Amino acid sequence: MQLNNKVFGTGKDVIILHGLFGMLDNWQTIGKQLAADYRVWLVDQRNHGKSPHTDSLSYYSMSDDLHEFIEEHDLDDEPVIVIGHSMGGKTAMQFAMDTSEYVDKLIVIDIAPKEYPPGHQAVFDGFAAVDLARVQNRKDADALMATKVDDWGVRQFLLKNLTRKKEGGYAWKCNLPVLVEDYDMIIDNTLEVGDQFEGETLFIKGGKSARYIVPDEDWDIIQYHFPNAKLEIVEEAGHWVHAEKPKELLEIIRDFLK
Repeated sequence: MQLNNKVFGTGKDVIILHGLFGMLDNWQTIGKQLAADYRVWLVDQRNHGKSPHTDSLSYYSMSDDLHEFIEEHDLDDEPVIVIGHSMGGKTAMQFAMDTSEYVDKLIVIDIAPKEYPPGHQAVFDGFAAVDLARVQNRKDADALMATKVDDWGVRQFLLKNLTRKKEGGYAWKCNLPVLVEDYDMIIDNTLEVGDQFEGETLFIKGGKSARYIVPDEDWDIIQYHFPNAKLEIVEEAGHWVHAEKPKELLEIIRDFLK
C-alpha cells in the first residue's frame, strides 16, 4: 500500500504516525522543527488523510503498511526512529514487536499497551450529524456537528477531514464506515504475552490527559513490553500534546533522541 506522506530535512530517519481521525498535517509543525536535525517522514495511515481506503483496519495491517513503507522508500539500511500518537502509538508499538530490527528508538505519545473502553461515541455522532448533501461550506458542517460535539477545538480537529470533491459537494477524508465497523479493533490491545521491544522507548503523557496513560496502573505493563522505557509528562497538556504544548513536547523529544 502506498501511504500518503511528506518528508522534510536530512539526516537520520524519523517517522511520525498520527492518531485516530487525524492526518499527517496535524504533525507538520513538530515535523518541520525536527527536520533541522533529522529527515522526518509524516505519514497518513490507511483509511486516514489522503492514504488509500481499505475494507478493514487493524494494528497488524497498519504495522505491515509501515514495514512496506520503509522498504518502498529504502529506509531499511539502518533502524529508524518511530514516533506515534494515540492510535499511531499503538501502530508504532505493534511495529516494534513485529520488526524490532527496523526500530532504533520508539516514542509513544499518550497511549498505553492496553485495551480501552469505548470513548468516541460523541465523535461518531458528530460525524453522523453532518449531512454532506446539505453542506455548502465548512461553517454549515460546523453548525451541524455542534449539535453533538460541544467543544469547538474538537470540532475543528474533526472538520480537517472535510474535503471538497472535484465534481462538487463534500466528502470525508477518513474512511468513516470502516472506523465505525472496526472501532473495537482500534481500542483493543494487540500486544501479547512474550512481546518485548528491548530498544530505548519513551512514553509521553499529557499531564491533563486522565484516560490514556495512568502511571500507577499502567507502568508495570509498559515495562513488561518495553523494559527500557521511561516516562515524561507534559504538564498542562491534554491528549493532543502536540497541539497544546508543541514547544515542550519538542524539547522532550529532542532530549530523548540525543
